[in-house]
Amino acid sequence: MNTWGFSGQTVEDFTLYSGTLGAAFLLFRAYQVTRNANDLSLCLEIVKACDAASASSGDVTFLCGRAGVCGLGAAAAKLSGEEELLNYYLAQFRLIRLSSDLPNELLYGRIGYLWACLFINKYVGKETLSSDTIRQVAQEIIKEGRSMAKNGSSPLMFEWYGRKYWGAAHGLAGIMHVLMDVQLKPDEAEDVKGTLRYMIKNRFPSGNYPASEEDRRKDVLVHWCHGAPGIALTLVKAAEVFGEREFLEAGAAAAEVVWNRGLLKRVGICHGISGNTYVFLALYRATGRSEYLYRAKAFASFLLDRGPKLLSQGEMHGGDSPYSLFEGVAGMAYLFFDMVDPSQARFPCYEL
Repeated sequence: MNTWGFSGQTVEDFTLYSGTLGAAFLLFRAYQVTRNANDLSLCLEIVKACDAASASSGDVTFLCGRAGVCGLGAAAAKLSGEEELLNYYLAQFRLIRLSSDLPNELLYGRIGYLWACLFINKYVGKETLSSDTIRQVAQEIIKEGRSMAKNGSSPLMFEWYGRKYWGAAHGLAGIMHVLMDVQLKPDEAEDVKGTLRYMIKNRFPSGNYPASEEDRRKDVLVHWCHGAPGIALTLVKAAEVFGEREFLEAGAAAAEVVWNRGLLKRVGICHGISGNTYVFLALYRATGRSEYLYRAKAFASFLLDRGPKLLSQGEMHGGDSPYSLFEGVAGMAYLFFDMVDPSQARFPCYEL
């Protein structure tokens, strides 16, 4: 109601990350869990408004750009059986162009566009966007990563606004995570593994991870965007993809940091308790160990029992966009839907 009903159905921020499209993505998840057709219908209504609002956007990613509007629109149209609408959103997606000066990170860069391609192929159909297109984008990302890593000890390295970030939102963890959903050549897979080993080797003694190459002494952040939570999700993914135990052990070690320090003063997905809960859900899915489900339930129960009251009292921070998917209570609601069947839980817009 706060993002759509009370707004007069106008869109000021169309993005999935902090804007109106996040409400549509939450409704998309609600439909998957409840099969309530009204949720899917309202999702498509909101996407339509975001489509108009984003028509001139130059951003190309799923979370913050035009690709999110077209990708979610195509997936929702497919589920509702609206063939004409599906073809419209796919045609619009194919008009998106990647400029040569794009960064490579998840929120605004090539890897965020690549994730959108993978999302469409999952929900609309394999090869809806050709593997050749996906390979071409992935190869460009790896080429740039190798170039920037020259003379360094990590096989791949990337910059965003002059800083070499490590986390999920802007750095290595997010880029490696999405690359692992692509068919990699053997040497490319070795570079991904080598980059993750570089990060593990250079983590803090506490088990947490630096926000960037430039922040090697600041053991502060325990967020999905910066720190152990986002990196833990990538390490668990690496264990699943490569079948190597060292990545699972490193992911479990990062999860200990989240358990000890991750009950934050924000509720959201990006830098709050909701996002941190997904670390335990990923490890539960990978290991089947009940202790991880217990920890996920503990964090989710804290949010359910105390989140709204603490927000109203000002004890917790509601975020800059308090009803959004990644900063606000929509992310908390998304987590609650995922707790219905924890074995199927996936961090939104990150884990496919």
